[in-house]
Amino acid sequence: MFDTLANRLQDALGDIGRKRRLDEEAVKRATREIRLALLEADVDFEVVRDLVARIRERALGEDVLKGLEPGQQVVKIVHEELTELMGSSDARLAFGRAPTVVLMTGLQGSGKTTASAKLALWLRKHEHKTVGLVAADLQRPAAIDQLEQLGRQLQVPVYRTETADPVEAARSGLARATADGCDAVIVDTAGRLQIDEALMEELAHVRDAVKPLNVLLVLDAMTGQAAVDVARAFQERVAFDGVVLTKLDGDARGGAALSVKAITGKPVMFASVGEKLDQLELFHPDRMASRILGMGDVLTLIERAEQAVAEDEQAELEARMRLGQFTFDDFLASSRMLKKMGPLQGVMKLIPGMGRQLEGLDVDERQMARVEAIVFSMTPRERSTPHLINGPRRRRIAAGSGTSIEEVNRLLQARKQMEKVMKQMGKGKVPTLPPELTGGGGAAPRRRR
Repeated sequence: MFDTLANRLQDALGDIGRKRRLDEEAVKRATREIRLALLEADVDFEVVRDLVARIRERALGEDVLKGLEPGQQVVKIVHEELTELMGSSDARLAFGRAPTVVLMTGLQGSGKTTASAKLALWLRKHEHKTVGLVAADLQRPAAIDQLEQLGRQLQVPVYRTETADPVEAARSGLARATADGCDAVIVDTAGRLQIDEALMEELAHVRDAVKPLNVLLVLDAMTGQAAVDVARAFQERVAFDGVVLTKLDGDARGGAALSVKAITGKPVMFASVGEKLDQLELFHPDRMASRILGMGDVLTLIERAEQAVAEDEQAELEARMRLGQFTFDDFLASSRMLKKMGPLQGVMKLIPGMGRQLEGLDVDERQMARVEAIVFSMTPRERSTPHLINGPRRRRIAAGSGTSIEEVNRLLQARKQMEKVMKQMGKGKVPTLPPELTGGGGAAPRRRR
């Protein structure tokens, strides 16, 4: 989402970050570029003006100008100010006496129903709650059917009521969920194509009926500054506690994420980073600021890896890594882990310094499927003891996987390189990934045009 903004800010801060001495002109030039980058990202004008003024004031302070590394201190200031802009600390849901009610609000098309299902899964996985979904969106055709379908996928109960009154649907659904012993109840409400009096009045009545402990506003990050206008209108009429940003994996410019806290005073709590139901994450302002400035996000990378692999698998893989062992069985386990962590290109961007290197690079995930086909064409013994694979075996593997002997040879060579990577990682060194495992297939990386 933040690729364009990140590149602009990194360019603006690149030269100044390397300077051992700063003058007022260099700071002004950098802050001017920061201002333009933020405005192009559709950040609110007043927010940009105040942010740049704070950065300039701090960057021209005596402590910075006299510092040993003043350029790096300016980069640190920008990181701190971006973090403060999006919320200085992580915002969390409030929990009280069961059931905790969460009211989901927003306009049609923002992804509210899907976000409700994603939140239900998140609450079950991370807060260990028994969750129920209440269908109170009686405006959009098939909204209830969609929620029920998502509920079946997650094995989460969906409470629907045959009524034309959304207040009665919400009240009845909550009563049934409470009777069933749900710890948390998520109420999916109706939206409109635009803000109107009828929508606000209906939401107010539903809110009064279910008395939610948390009211969340679902905003489509792709709508940019318009999302902030929606947030402002909802805050004036139906006070909400936090924001769920959807479609953060899309080609959005970032204005909503950077503006909504400053405009409404309410934090972004969750971010939807993909289409799958498990791709909802807590929003961490400091981590997002690091991503924007090209510093990566190691903590999120670690969390995704921990969620993707069971503890015993982690321990076993770590032990083999320290020994510098990497068989094709290890490859299949690693491949499964990477798939659970999300799109490969997105995962690689979490590694510090990798974001800019991946610009325009075509990370072809179909290559991974071809590699897996080769591995699955091997016998169990060949996978665990790769040095047994001689010429005749290579021909058989190539024929069985629908690939060429050259591709099999490249994979065998890549495995040897990966063993070196494992040894490097075991010794605490920074590894270098072979191109066969990132879609390069042994050739020069492909650049998108």
